Amino acid sequence: MNRRTLLKRSTAVTGSLMVSGCLSRLGFETQSVWRDPPLVTDRPDAVYYPAIVEGMGMYETTTDGEIGFALMHSFPHRFWNLTGSRNTKVVVQSDDTLHLMASVWDTETETVLPLDVSVRITDDNGEESTTNLWPMISPNMGFHYGDNIALSGEGEYEVDIQIGPLQTNRTAPFAERFTELRSATMQFTFNTSETYDLEIRRLGDKAGSRGTVDLMEMNAIPDPTVPPKSALPGRLLHEGSSGDAAVPITVLTGTNRFSDSTDPYLLVSPRTPYNQVMLPRMGLSVTVSRNGKTRSQQPLNTSIDPEIGTFYGASLAELTTGDTVTIEFETPPQLARHDGYETAFIEMEPVEFSVE
Repeated sequence: MNRRTLLKRSTAVTGSLMVSGCLSRLGFETQSVWRDPPLVTDRPDAVYYPAIVEGMGMYETTTDGEIGFALMHSFPHRFWNLTGSRNTKVVVQSDDTLHLMASVWDTETETVLPLDVSVRITDDNGEESTTNLWPMISPNMGFHYGDNIALSGEGEYEVDIQIGPLQTNRTAPFAERFTELRSATMQFTFNTSETYDLEIRRLGDKAGSRGTVDLMEMNAIPDPTVPPKSALPGRLLHEGSSGDAAVPITVLTGTNRFSDSTDPYLLVSPRTPYNQVMLPRMGLSVTVSRNGKTRSQQPLNTSIDPEIGTFYGASLAELTTGDTVTIEFETPPQLARHDGYETAFIEMEPVEFSVE
């Protein structure tokens, strides 16, 4: 079922029990196709199956040197912004035309990059508008950038996508890279029938239960995922969970590409619990205790690596068998969330374990 079909049916078969029931379940009425679709009422504080999953269309992909860009679209839909631990619903406005999305990655290693992304949109009359795209996460797309956009109408548009420097540490293979402002220009034609014909998939009895849908297969765009715990470097110390995020933790000893020190290096790789989607824009710290006394306490540095993507880590001056390690989540992932993720990764309790 799609929105255009809903409009056609609502005008042709007004009063039909089947059609009006469908409209009611999807949350639409004939006077406003942008009304919020249904939302699961009893949502767990975890990743869950939403009531519906919106489809996505591809506009264009391009490159600027070693940086890949993709521009995508869907119909306007609600999402939640997270500021600190405060979750705010963003509802569809009357002038919202489409949900514009982007993805950015390193073409050499196909590593998805957590950057600041903005777009300047120019219509065929030369009128411009500029907006920052929110870093966000959704069940079927994982990590990406997006926002609801108001356009002047159907027609041709030019989009200049601009990205800022990468504000994280980089391991040796990425040294001196992603340090400058970059941009790419793409064109798209906004056609209401193309965007509003995108699929609305209803999840039926699954809605509200813990779990999620599979990520969409997008051949032109790398998956925004991190490796399974078995592929992380070092020795697995612990696999914890916090706020429904999976949190595998490893330690590396001796010389490694993550640090200039030969002290033990602690590596934390948070991800979503089902599809292993990356969770950037977090603030973490680690405390090491021995016999009930704190031996060290320090932040974990946000870093990026071509083999393991976004992670958090630090060298530890001391770490021996029997030590208690506590990972604190000072800041949850500062990501906007679509239905299915808006209740997860917010109240994140510490992960604590003993070194064996």
